[in-house]
Amino acid sequence: MTKPPSIQKRRFDPPDQALDFKAHGKISIIQLPDGTTGMHAILRPGWIWTEHEKPLLGHPDSCPMRHVGYSIRGDLVVRMVESGEETHIRPGDFFDTPAGHDGHVAGAEPVELVLFAPPEPPLRNPAGTQPASQHTP
Repeated sequence: MTKPPSIQKRRFDPPDQALDFKAHGKISIIQLPDGTTGMHAILRPGWIWTEHEKPLLGHPDSCPMRHVGYSIRGDLVVRMVESGEETHIRPGDFFDTPAGHDGHVAGAEPVELVLFAPPEPPLRNPAGTQPASQHTP
């Protein structure tokens, strides 16, 4: 007999992983047993993705991740690098930002966001028969 699903719950303190931008904020990252990822970001005035996060991640000129989340406070300006499309993410906004963006905190108030990522499907070997190791954001 299969065990019924149970409620899963985590807190951001302590996180599984953290990106520390020193005086410019941090992102706390947690993961549920099924692989769902949650991130709590506090980005301080002066935070700019290319200056503060890119060096920690070693990625190309734009963020390679899609972000789905909810804005709690502050004003985050997000710009799609290829198209130049720009938007402000403000308190109360539920957003979906595709990979290929840059961003910065606008104004004197910190930005606070909660972000979510579903579990990644298992990777398969070239023959497509067996799962391989999974990658986490």
